[in-house]
Amino acid sequence: MTLTEAHGRAEAAERRAGRGWPGWAAVAVWAAAIAAAFTVGWYLRRAGLATEDPLPPLHARARGWPPTWRLLPAAAVAALAVAALPALAARLPWRALPPVAWAASAAWTVALAAGDGWDALARPLDAPTEYPAGLAQLRPDPLEWLRTFTERLGGYTTHVRGHPPLPMLVLWALEKAGLGGTGWAAALVIAAGTSSAAAIAVTVRCLAGERAARAAVPFLALAPLAVWIATAMDAFFLAVAAWGTALLALAARGGRNRALATAATGGLLLGCLPYLSYGLLPLFAVPLAVVVLGRPRARALAAAGAGLVVVPAAFTLLGFWWPDGVRATLDTYLVSRGSAQRSYAYFLFANLAVLGLLTGPAVAHALPRTLARLGRGALWREVLGRGPRSRAAAPAAAVVVAVLAGAALLGVLVLDAAGVTRGEVERIWVPFAAWLTVAAAVDRPRVRAWLAAQAVTALAVQALVLSPW
Repeated sequence: MTLTEAHGRAEAAERRAGRGWPGWAAVAVWAAAIAAAFTVGWYLRRAGLATEDPLPPLHARARGWPPTWRLLPAAAVAALAVAALPALAARLPWRALPPVAWAASAAWTVALAAGDGWDALARPLDAPTEYPAGLAQLRPDPLEWLRTFTERLGGYTTHVRGHPPLPMLVLWALEKAGLGGTGWAAALVIAAGTSSAAAIAVTVRCLAGERAARAAVPFLALAPLAVWIATAMDAFFLAVAAWGTALLALAARGGRNRALATAATGGLLLGCLPYLSYGLLPLFAVPLAVVVLGRPRARALAAAGAGLVVVPAAFTLLGFWWPDGVRATLDTYLVSRGSAQRSYAYFLFANLAVLGLLTGPAVAHALPRTLARLGRGALWREVLGRGPRSRAAAPAAAVVVAVLAGAALLGVLVLDAAGVTRGEVERIWVPFAAWLTVAAAVDRPRVRAWLAAQAVTALAVQALVLSPW
């Protein structure tokens, strides 16, 4: 049996079984889990047991009065996107579609953040706990700062202590280029983070075909996670991971010479991930899935591997040993009065509810069918048994989306179970949640209704929650 035949039979079986109810049951569970996470968090906080956060499981507080009129531009952007994006995604030439996805995502993100005023775009980076506050310690001698980073970790700001040194070096390089200040840093984060909608669409097109990529674009552009793209550095991490993965996917289908350069660049970007955030290591499940699905040539894989080691080698030669950074960060984490003191049992569950806020009800509705596909042995035998460069046996679009979303979900579950993500995951999950969003695009007959549900989710969060990011 071919992959297409197996997929067709499975789809027919789903239709006979009544495919609607598992999705709606998942939406009910999604809503109940979010409500339960906030309710239990409220009781734990009232008992003095939960966390330092005013509104667990979010590192945020409830608004005293929703900024209703200031959200009108965001509501207008959402209405326009719901009306226009499905048609544009279906009719525009492909070359125009990734820039449109990027522009739509940027407009949506900025409109949401501007609900608190235009200064809200850069305000998160002005906090004394954020990266820019630590630039004064780096400026005199960046190489010395890097060599002594682990030894002096305890004297740095909260976010610098919790991450490897690359985010600070990026901001320093931006400043040296004449673009200093939190305004330019915010512009970089937002521009990079929103570009991930284009990068993920490119990846889906390479692996699942243009039809699937076109279906994914509206959901990528109007994702609820946009609430936390302006302005958390994790949005920049998302962009690096998304473009590294997209280049790997492009290398799997490009010509020989072009594929080598593309693969090497993709590997270079992916090699940055452990030096941007220690928590991005599980995200490598997604590019690994791309390799399994795309089957790049051996030379392209070698080029990607060569690119992958450049950043680790450079940091090691300059005096930063990554395992020492992990140990030092873990030590400061354990002795802090912050997230290490939060309840592991509560956040083990509540972190997943926050993931639901980032991905929205459309993803919740799609997940039962998406995850069910991952359990079909016939499909996996076809995917894993294909010969290199086999196009005739390319996986069906729904299977590709299932593998990509499943890989991202696996990364989340690993990080959640590790217990080092107790709270503040509304920003930490951003690089993972974007890949889950593509699940919403498969088998979606009422696109505009589900897009509207996604937009309403984001607007409700922005109206009711005051987040530092």
